[in-house]
Amino acid sequence: MSQQPTAYLIDSSIYVFRAWFTMPDTLVNHKNEPMNAVYGFSDFLMKFIEQEQPTHMMCAFDQSLGSSSVRNEIYPEYKANRDPAPEELKQQFTYCRNLAKHIGVAEFASERYEADDIIATFSHTMREQGFRNVIVTGDKDLTQLVHENDLWWEFAKNKRMDVKGVLKNFGVHPHQIADMLALAGDKVDNITGVPGVGPKTAANLLAKFETLDNILDNIDKVGDMKFRGAKRIQTLLEQHQDDARLSKKLTVTFTDESLPYEASSLQRKAIDKDALENFFEESGFGNMRKQRWYKLLNI
Repeated sequence: MSQQPTAYLIDSSIYVFRAWFTMPDTLVNHKNEPMNAVYGFSDFLMKFIEQEQPTHMMCAFDQSLGSSSVRNEIYPEYKANRDPAPEELKQQFTYCRNLAKHIGVAEFASERYEADDIIATFSHTMREQGFRNVIVTGDKDLTQLVHENDLWWEFAKNKRMDVKGVLKNFGVHPHQIADMLALAGDKVDNITGVPGVGPKTAANLLAKFETLDNILDNIDKVGDMKFRGAKRIQTLLEQHQDDARLSKKLTVTFTDESLPYEASSLQRKAIDKDALENFFEESGFGNMRKQRWYKLLNI
């Protein structure tokens, strides 16, 4: 077991969306505003803190980015296949961010960068300051951030991957994940990749050539590789190499220079009990949920 201190970097939007879809929409506050995502996220956060007792953690949230996103500037069709979040869910995101803030947990969102980028930025920051990172998410894209001693952790399913686990699951090393996605594409984010190249073929190519750039610099050698359809893959790469390069610009994580650099920025803060009580009142939290929070936070 690593003796390094641990920073927990939570991809919060996944857990908010999951609660939105799984908790009944009859859960409302006194204004009749839906609170199902807030209650579900609250329960996740409570269980997580109870179990891990983290000293350093943060919650990263996605805002409705659209044209202001750095990736939409590169490729306007990025995530164009997704419906925008309904207004009642956007409102709940604000409540979820406030909950994190009121319990002393650092929370971040950006008009320009995604939660992935916020997590990537802090993963570099915390590693440089002696921490190991546990990235709490269900998003495979974030396996690209796993370094030695780090973990990718899908909390709800208790699925964990370290460096070796990423290689076992995807056939590539963490630093090759963005290249694999650039080749195979990502339908969820409307990233085309190279049509006809799937994750397994991408992994075969990266096992031999290491990087996307090296593959594209050696396209003429792909047809000689010992797997079925190698000649066809060479032709596809020749036809779609610009698509692959564009896709790579979308699959890598960005650094948000506006974020604080100090490890202390992720240290759990003192709790403002009055603000928290007001939040619970406004959100319509029941007595049982409130008392669990008070017990957990020792207030």
